Amino acid sequence: MECLEPKPEALRWQPALPLHANENMPTTYPELYFPVVVQIIIAIAVAAGLIGASTLLGKHGHSPLKDTPYESGMAPVGSARERFSVKFYLVGMIFILFDIEAVFLFPWVVVFRELKLFGLAEMFVFVVLVLVGFFYVYKKGVLEWGPEVKRGALKAMKMSDLDQ
Repeated sequence: MECLEPKPEALRWQPALPLHANENMPTTYPELYFPVVVQIIIAIAVAAGLIGASTLLGKHGHSPLKDTPYESGMAPVGSARERFSVKFYLVGMIFILFDIEAVFLFPWVVVFRELKLFGLAEMFVFVVLVLVGFFYVYKKGVLEWGPEVKRGALKAMKMSDLDQ
C-alpha cells in the first residue's frame, strides 16, 4: 500500500517559469552588455547633437557687457582677489561634518530592526559624540557672526538691558 504523504522533492518551492524562458536569455558578455553600450552611444549622440545644434543655431555676438561676470545681478566691483574670513571655511567644515553624520544615520535606520538594542546603543554613543562636538564649536564661538565683542562685555550689556 502506498503512503499518501508527499515526497520531499515535491515540497520544495520551484518558480513557475515558462518553458521557453531560458531560450532567449543572453549567455555571453557581448550579449549581456549590448544594451548598456547602446544606451551609452545614444547618450553621447544626444549630447553631441544638442551641443552642435546650439553652436550652429545660437548667437555669436560678443560685447564687453556680455563678457563681464554676472554675480547675483550686481555689477562686479573691485578685485576678485579679496581675502575671506576664516569663519566661512570653519562653517563649511562644520557643515560637512554634520552632513556626514546624516549619511551615517540613514543606513542605521534601514537596518535598525536587525541591530536591536546593540545598534541603538551604538547610535546613541555616536549622536552623543556629535552633540559634544557641536557644543564645543558653539562654546568656541565659531557659529557667531556678529561683531566681535568680549563675552564679559556682552553679559554686562544684557544685564544693563534688564535694569531698564
